Amino acid sequence: MISSFTQRRRFSDLSEQDVLALAISSEEDDARIYRTYGQMLRADYPASAQVFDAMAVEEDGHRQLLIDMHRKRFGEVIPLIRREHVAGFHARRPIWLTKNLSLDTIRGEASGMEAQAAKFYTLAAGRTSDAATRKLLGDLAAAEAGHEKSAVGLEAQLLSGDARAQEDAGARRQFILTWVQPGLAGLMDGSVSTLAPIFATAFATQNSHTTLLVGLAASVGAGISMGFTEAAHDDGVLSGRGSPLKRGLASGIMTALGGLGHAVPYLIPDFWTATSLAMCVVFVELWAIAWIQNRYMDTPFVRAALQVVLGGALVFAAGVLIGGG
Repeated sequence: MISSFTQRRRFSDLSEQDVLALAISSEEDDARIYRTYGQMLRADYPASAQVFDAMAVEEDGHRQLLIDMHRKRFGEVIPLIRREHVAGFHARRPIWLTKNLSLDTIRGEASGMEAQAAKFYTLAAGRTSDAATRKLLGDLAAAEAGHEKSAVGLEAQLLSGDARAQEDAGARRQFILTWVQPGLAGLMDGSVSTLAPIFATAFATQNSHTTLLVGLAASVGAGISMGFTEAAHDDGVLSGRGSPLKRGLASGIMTALGGLGHAVPYLIPDFWTATSLAMCVVFVELWAIAWIQNRYMDTPFVRAALQVVLGGALVFAAGVLIGGG
């Protein structure tokens, strides 16, 4: 029996017993996933963890009902068949890929799990001409739709407005600490600190190719340096700033991009055309920094713009004066 499922089978080839066995294994998997979500979230988001714990208990109850139905119709031996054995059956994200998901994404994954199951059984019921199979699939579709409604009800019951607001605020704060702050620091460093060497080289040589090489070297070097520095100086355990790898990537990549933005225009052979475009890119970069500060760091936009533009203008002027001298 096991060997017969080593190849993916079409859903239309499954018997009613096979479909029931598939539903049982699916409920087992979903309960396991919900318990994993609860364990992942328990330390930082206890209210949401409680919701997933309760959803896992409900899935256990649904599984028991399906087992009782199988025992009544087909006996004690349940065929071994899982989602991966059936072509076209709704897939579940592997657990190891969910560890870095945000709280909102996990909530969406749970809602999608139930909605996908209900949709799958509904479509499958519409494609069969056997009355008994159609009824079975319709019952399963209704059960899955009921699961989705139950999940919404459980969340409303266990996750109050204040608790959800607090968890959402905590998730946003963690996102800012792990991604936004290191990325913003990198973008500022890459955009501002590379202005002087790039434009000094530009006005000293008036050669696009030379300026491009200097810009690439300065940007990539700064990105590597900032990335390693961010990852090495804080492991995130005490500060709560999150994974050093994530922060290092955010800082290093944004630093490199900040410098490359006004270096890449020097791919244009004509020096003055490239320089004019690079100046426009610098303007966009500085205003982007001001917008991020206003959007995520609650810095008044006018103050952020004045600080960034003034600092960038001073560095740019220093590069022009040094290169022009």
